[in-house]
Amino acid sequence: MGKYFGTDGFRGEAGISLTSEHAYKIGRFLGWYYAEKNQRKVRAVIGKDTRRSSYMLEYAIAAGLTSSGADAYILHVTTTPSVSYAVASDDFDCGIMISASHNPYYDNGIKLVNRKGEKIDDTTIEHIELYLDGRLSELGITDEDIPFASGEKLGRIIDYAEGRNRYIGYLISLSRYSFKPFKVGLDCANGSAWMIAKSVFDALGAKTYAIGVSPDGTNINRETGSTHIESLSRHVKENHLDLGFAFDGDADRCIAVDENGDVVNGDHILYILAKHMRSQGELSNNTVVTTIMSNLGLYKALDAEGIDYEQTTVGDRYVYENMQKNSHCLGGEQSGHVILSKYATTGDGILTAIKVMEAVISSKQSLSKLASPVYMLPQITRNIRVADKAAVRNNAQVQKAVEEVRLSIGDSGRILLRESGTEPVIRVMVEAPTDELCSLYADKVLQIIRSEGLA
Repeated sequence: MGKYFGTDGFRGEAGISLTSEHAYKIGRFLGWYYAEKNQRKVRAVIGKDTRRSSYMLEYAIAAGLTSSGADAYILHVTTTPSVSYAVASDDFDCGIMISASHNPYYDNGIKLVNRKGEKIDDTTIEHIELYLDGRLSELGITDEDIPFASGEKLGRIIDYAEGRNRYIGYLISLSRYSFKPFKVGLDCANGSAWMIAKSVFDALGAKTYAIGVSPDGTNINRETGSTHIESLSRHVKENHLDLGFAFDGDADRCIAVDENGDVVNGDHILYILAKHMRSQGELSNNTVVTTIMSNLGLYKALDAEGIDYEQTTVGDRYVYENMQKNSHCLGGEQSGHVILSKYATTGDGILTAIKVMEAVISSKQSLSKLASPVYMLPQITRNIRVADKAAVRNNAQVQKAVEEVRLSIGDSGRILLRESGTEPVIRVMVEAPTDELCSLYADKVLQIIRSEGLA
């Protein structure tokens, strides 16, 4: 984790901790850095979500890129996975997505991807942070700043709406089935998917009922989208739909709702897709990659099907790294980040929805039936602010309390103590047969942390 960049880019309150100056400098550095590295004129592609501040940051990044001699291609409002697709398919040097994902509108973020459409490497991030802090000598820069381009070497800003349209066409091409006569609800979170998702599902023949498609710059994720699934659940039930899909602000997540309005989360979706892909001979290594936060109910369901799984630390980048290293093709998180590496280098909510539709159509079963083998154990996560995360993890009394809980739960649940990657916070996650037991066990560990003077 860096000073500015976390596991999912540079994120902060727009105009406060993430400013147009930050954006300009990031653009300026990338334009210079890739020109030095590749010895050619740099081409970068920029996408954004619907936040009011996204326009400010888009123009600032484009100004920085062009001032360093790079050409900036503007996708306009689009999804994070579409930026990754555009970079990889049209030979860009890098891609930039302006979004704070599921955060409220006043936050924003800058996500960077490399020329393969993958999250940018840590070394490049370290160099960007050195530049943001003015530590030029550590970058081998002896002048007061990196040089400006001038004359014919100045970069251009180019409208690239065609890249977004090409991505839409790509998604449509991936479905093996017509979606007729399904009635499908879509909740686009007033975000990046607000035009794209309905266009795709309409083209595939579904009768679509879309909500969260009236962005005004301040209503992204507000009581809508995958973090407020109750809106889609109500929408599906009121309109007697067959199923529904909710996306987050930048549409790299998907949470589904079945015909009864019940939630089908990322763990359910991983199970459904794993089983479907295996039936098609497409589940490489018969393995699903999950994070340590996936519910025990998923693992029990996979065990019953004879499907293997691997665990990573929390974060879709770690899921993808594991998939690449071990040639797995399916992985994801309970939050709805699902990666299908045959088709994308990142989580793609709309792609995930298309593949869930395929599983429903192929099996001739309802979504509720497909999800039913995954019984989600009650799960609770309690956060506690601490002075020293390592001290908590290494404290003998805390370790003893965690082990006592683990022995008490046995095979009927689990406890997990983990550090936040961005805050001075320890997270205590407990799964147990009842909500009451989850609270009891979590509180026991939190009480020890406090009594030891660690919080």
